Amino acid sequence: MTIAAARVYSEGHRLRHLRLDDPHDRQVQDHQFAWIGLVDPTAAELAQLQQKFGLHPLALDDALCEHPLPKVSVYGDQIFVAARTAWLDGEEIVYGETCAFLCRNTIITLRTGSERAHTEVRRRLEASPALMQVGVAYVLYALLDFIVDGYQPIVDDIEEDVLAMERRALDAFLSRQDVTHLFNLRQSLMRFRRILGPMEEVCARLEHLHLPFMDERVRPYFRDVGDHLRRVSSNVEALRDVLSSVFEVSNLFEQQRQGDITRKLASWAGILAVPTMVAGLYGMNFEFMPELHWRYAYFVVLGLTVVVCAGLYFAFRRARWL
Repeated sequence: MTIAAARVYSEGHRLRHLRLDDPHDRQVQDHQFAWIGLVDPTAAELAQLQQKFGLHPLALDDALCEHPLPKVSVYGDQIFVAARTAWLDGEEIVYGETCAFLCRNTIITLRTGSERAHTEVRRRLEASPALMQVGVAYVLYALLDFIVDGYQPIVDDIEEDVLAMERRALDAFLSRQDVTHLFNLRQSLMRFRRILGPMEEVCARLEHLHLPFMDERVRPYFRDVGDHLRRVSSNVEALRDVLSSVFEVSNLFEQQRQGDITRKLASWAGILAVPTMVAGLYGMNFEFMPELHWRYAYFVVLGLTVVVCAGLYFAFRRARWL
């Protein structure tokens, strides 16, 4: 386990560091609150925290499980929140998890598999004592807002990629690699969209929770995070529509290309059928073929063949088959 920070705050200001290895250092006064940030804690370490801060056993069980979807659970006067972090690694959306225990004057955050540290959030809040004074509910809002802010760059980067693919589909044919890339993007957006809805539900429930430490002043902030999530979700849906359009345009152009090839093959097959038929007719070696004894027969047949083939060629050109 890595302890990112363990601090006690009083009236919005950092008061002291909290020693988690000292079982006696757990006194937090009514006008104070503790913010403990952990990275990749083990089950044994979480059990120690449970004993030290009196966490609900079911909340501890929740923390030990990986949550594919965001959730919020209420255990008496404590709440447990699980949120999914996400960032773009090359062409793949990678997911992590941030969990939080909240009680009257303590918030414990657990960061698992996420590269985005909470240092920036902590620094910003510590620079604004008036906001920090609101308590653990505002810290939770700040963390959720930080997580959701990380969603928008993912959408922006994928949007640039999709628009580039769209331009390429209009200017030239997409390769098999391009189509595979588009398909992978579509699958990634579907998985990403799957976490946005539950995150909206988490924010909506937090907005309407009535617990002593859920300050009324924080409720509009949770609603603001929900609005941000809805905007991200709308952008994701728009991207999925654009991806579908790119697939349709690519398929349409491919069908058109195949149709052009088919028409060209059919045209040349029709043109070549004339000399083939003539050669086949005079190659049957019948004994009685009167025109074979005519002096100009060869030139007449050859000339007619050329004229018919030329006529077919120009007819197909006029019909834009060639």
